[in-house]
Amino acid sequence: MIKRDKDAIMSEILDVCRDGANKTRIVYQANLNFRIVNPYIELLVKNDLIEIKRGKNQIYEITERGISLLNDLKRVNSQLNEYERAIAQPTSKEI
Repeated sequence: MIKRDKDAIMSEILDVCRDGANKTRIVYQANLNFRIVNPYIELLVKNDLIEIKRGKNQIYEITERGISLLNDLKRVNSQLNEYERAIAQPTSKEI
């Protein structure tokens, strides 16, 4: 099993919350457990990245600020992946 960093976990939670999600859906789609997910949800709510919609069930939805952060994280991860691929490929001088 690959260990994920906190940024990756938060990014996955934000992504799950795009269309609104209850805690169970977040746990399963982000491949977490209930003990692990609670501090992340609290942090994301506290920093206005997701909000709680109360009704029959508690639903978590991403905020505009959360969408902006998620887009930034995806952009950074994409660039890092490009750099990693470039480093992994030998140049014509190395062949």
